[in-house]
Amino acid sequence: MLYDLNLEISYNYASPANAGRHALRLMPATISGAQRLLAGQVQLLPEPSERHDRIDFFGNAVTDVAYRSSHSDLVFKLKARVDRTAVPEEFDISPPLNLLPRELGSIQSLAPNEPLHFLAASPRLPLDPAFAHYAQQHASTDMSTLCAVEALGKALNAELKFDAEATTVDTPVMEAFERRHGVCQDFSHIMIACLRSIGIPAGYVSGFLRTIPPKGQPRLEGADAMHAWVRAWCGIDVGWVEYDPTNALRVGQDHIVVAYGRDYGDVAPVKGALRTAGGQTTSHKVDVIPH
Repeated sequence: MLYDLNLEISYNYASPANAGRHALRLMPATISGAQRLLAGQVQLLPEPSERHDRIDFFGNAVTDVAYRSSHSDLVFKLKARVDRTAVPEEFDISPPLNLLPRELGSIQSLAPNEPLHFLAASPRLPLDPAFAHYAQQHASTDMSTLCAVEALGKALNAELKFDAEATTVDTPVMEAFERRHGVCQDFSHIMIACLRSIGIPAGYVSGFLRTIPPKGQPRLEGADAMHAWVRAWCGIDVGWVEYDPTNALRVGQDHIVVAYGRDYGDVAPVKGALRTAGGQTTSHKVDVIPH
């Protein structure tokens, strides 16, 4: 499936900013056998004083920008075309959960995609005993690893309520877990923390999700969304499996990957600092257009 992606993130500052540095992770990834970036461009208004495009440790495309002149508005735009392939679900040949540590112990590599990077606590995801207690209620040690991942994802989807007003991008994962309310970032962080707490390596995926309007209604321009989901390592033979706990399903053709990381902090679409006074307003517009 071919998709055209249009993203616009706008900022307006109450007082002009006279300096700023930002790291942008907006460009969709190319993933062998699943997704191919055909064309893409990140535009910035106003033009930055410096710009540098690079690849980070986890293989994500990053655009670093610096501003040294005064500006009251800032706009980041992405235009891209992606070919997304539906990956068929294979037979579950993942090891029982109680044998997963043996397979992890056989891995000696510390390459970016190896599961050992995604097993311990990370900056936004402490391994609190509450996550282990919850996970053990839904995933027994005799389950296959993949079955445990899906059982936990379905349980969280049934218990957590999607609520766009309940949390912010900086809400601690434990607070969202205790409230049982949140958005896709919270669903994903909670699931990752639960998986890691029972020994399953898990990471955070940022990307785009195509939304389908109700039958008979037109697609609203700018109404699609950036999204987040989970990847879990299910043993040497299965490898990484991606699961969307917000929608209780294995990731498919409507999910377009932008970046992989340990938690949101590794993949935030915009991260940086600026010198200004007062507040700011921001708006996001996303279009995922299938062909």
